[in-house]
Amino acid sequence: MAPRDPLLGTLKVCVLNLQSDGETVTDSNPHLASCCELLELVLRKGLQQPVLSLVQRDYWHCFEQLPHHDACGRLSALSLAVEQTRACRKLLSAQGRGRYLLRLALSRKTLPQFFTHLLHTPRILEWYSPALSILRNEEFAEPFMSLLLVLSHMEFKLNMENCSFLDESWLLPVCDVYEVVPCREVGMVLRYLSGRVFILELIPGSQAHVDKFVSPGDIIDEINGTSLRNSKSGQAGVVLSRLKGSPLSIRLLRWRAQDGTVYRPLIKLLRALRIENPALQLGPAPGQQTAGKEQSPLPTQCLKEGRIVYIVELLGKSNIGMFGGKEVLQYAIPQVLQKNQPSKEVLLDMKETHLTCTDRNSKQDLFKHHYPEISCVGRFDRPDYMIFAFCVADSPETPQTTGFCCAVFKARSVKACEEIVCRIATGFKHTEWFV
Repeated sequence: MAPRDPLLGTLKVCVLNLQSDGETVTDSNPHLASCCELLELVLRKGLQQPVLSLVQRDYWHCFEQLPHHDACGRLSALSLAVEQTRACRKLLSAQGRGRYLLRLALSRKTLPQFFTHLLHTPRILEWYSPALSILRNEEFAEPFMSLLLVLSHMEFKLNMENCSFLDESWLLPVCDVYEVVPCREVGMVLRYLSGRVFILELIPGSQAHVDKFVSPGDIIDEINGTSLRNSKSGQAGVVLSRLKGSPLSIRLLRWRAQDGTVYRPLIKLLRALRIENPALQLGPAPGQQTAGKEQSPLPTQCLKEGRIVYIVELLGKSNIGMFGGKEVLQYAIPQVLQKNQPSKEVLLDMKETHLTCTDRNSKQDLFKHHYPEISCVGRFDRPDYMIFAFCVADSPETPQTTGFCCAVFKARSVKACEEIVCRIATGFKHTEWFV
């Protein structure tokens, strides 16, 4: 009976699990981290350490030392990947760089070429023990390369920007992008801990507090493409001051994992953060756990291009006459509802300068309004009612109608209704026009 290696058997099962999904493999795939970890174990098995060296050798050093040109003298795919890995400022260790390189190879379908290059470079292959290494055992190397070929025929769509925790773990945090319109202050109190920039609290009434897209405990990973990995105290403030008056794109790493639990590599850091500031709240919002499914944020919101988008029901939109002040809402809402227009489930996307309404099923854009065009916004004056509306000047392109138009919606919870009205109202204050 041919000898077997338990690593190869486990890797085969993991590859089959990835293949059975039948779709593009993303970071949310439950088998991805296990597959990458097994590839790493194969690369480390039998890797011998140099006798006279203070540096711990890892598989990254093997790929880094391989020849950088192909037979025609051109830069190889491996060389380009190595250079991209070296240039990534979010990676501080050989382990992180090796993991980034493996993810890059999966995305580019070049993993078999990387290993073939390694197997045909004797001076590097000699770093591995012939008795222990899978790479130096012909009976094991052949089935291993077959598994790599299977992986190379699969589609991997991985977020290569989400790599700041590869130094510590194959398990990656939830990564989102928060886009902010130019304003005087974003409103986040920051704390520096172990080279990472944590959001300690949000200033009430600030842009960040109104948008509700960031939470205390989240990490600012980069600002407008500038990495804050291994930052020293005050570095984020320096970057923000340099970008004053410009739109901001802030990449965030969430303290909460995909399954709703605390992201494991952050547990110790969050504990240290809470010792420094006992007032830091990391639990769910008050009342979130006591109510039924109607109060859960999942059915009321979704993410679109890194922004919170509300799922609401459009009950109708029609002309209400020549007046659009807040006092007309109590008459305008019943007037629109009496028309009994077909309701639609829509996505209300409140961006920095305007809002858009999109049919959730057909993805058709229904209308778009800049905040200064909206004359008033409000909801029924009852604590348990979830209907809200706003008035906007009728489009000049429609000569049949004049005056103002009222759009009426129904939210999925009282909390969502209040948040939407607040965000539309605050849009006036945070929107600036330049001529």
